[in-house]
Amino acid sequence: MSWLADRRIVVTGGAGFLGSHVVEKLTTTGCRSIFVPRSAQYDLTRMADVVRMYDDARPEIVIHLAAKAGGIGLNREKPGELFYDNILMGVQAMEQARLHGVEKFVAIGTVCAYPKFTPVPFKEEDLWAGYPEETNAPYGLAKKMLLVQAQAYRQQYGFNAIQLLPVNLYGPRDNFDPKASHVIPALIKKCADAVQAGEREIVVWGTGSASREFLYVEDAAEAIVLATEKYDKPEPVNIGAGTEVTIRDLVTTIARLIGFGGKIIWDSTKPDGQPRRCLDTTRAEREFGFKARTSLPDGLRKTIAWYVANKATADVRV
Repeated sequence: MSWLADRRIVVTGGAGFLGSHVVEKLTTTGCRSIFVPRSAQYDLTRMADVVRMYDDARPEIVIHLAAKAGGIGLNREKPGELFYDNILMGVQAMEQARLHGVEKFVAIGTVCAYPKFTPVPFKEEDLWAGYPEETNAPYGLAKKMLLVQAQAYRQQYGFNAIQLLPVNLYGPRDNFDPKASHVIPALIKKCADAVQAGEREIVVWGTGSASREFLYVEDAAEAIVLATEKYDKPEPVNIGAGTEVTIRDLVTTIARLIGFGGKIIWDSTKPDGQPRRCLDTTRAEREFGFKARTSLPDGLRKTIAWYVANKATADVRV
């Protein structure tokens, strides 16, 4: 049984997509005291609510997953909101963790923090080698500031804060809202809706030439719990599968798995986003033994099966 089992743990965002899987993983690890603050009771952009959360939960470990995030569409529509809300939630949560004597703070960053033209595969040492891709720079930089804060607090206060940098996640319980979702759930819904309506074509943003790396959410949850248990260093750590796929190939695969045989139209007036994304994941394997176990085809099958079985509920959320 992990030493985490006896700790009081707060998981911000623990009711969300990634957070719900992290809570499940912590539970199977043996953790008995997990507090999940809900936004209706604790608005983490408000310092008073953050203080009250710490006073109520008295955590020894904090895993900060709460974030406002989405795909290219949301990043273009609300860059200021994504920057402001994410930076406030993060810096206030970490500051109050320090003031409340928290033993360890785990900050979840994002692959969006990397420079637009980072050499592939992305190495953690390249994180500061340029400006992020413009579409998601406000979100990426807001999350990147948590790394600065974590390293500064470690240096000045001896505070144990770490940052993990996951790639795009996907899996059961994802957000399938086309206006806010990431690429895989958006494509799954688009293809499933087209099949249901008998449509003969779908329109997809961009040219399809950009590449991405995707990590199944249960693997991501395992990585976060392993790092929480075993990693205590200042350097950020990539969390990914270590493989990349073009958006064109991804769309073709999802359409085939869902059974959509119509035409795919590429809207090149819409942005591709960052040209390529693929992480070097050797540090995670070396430092705390994480290696992704779910292949993209297997993960897509599981995600599609979940969406088909829960389509009515998922669409109501949209």
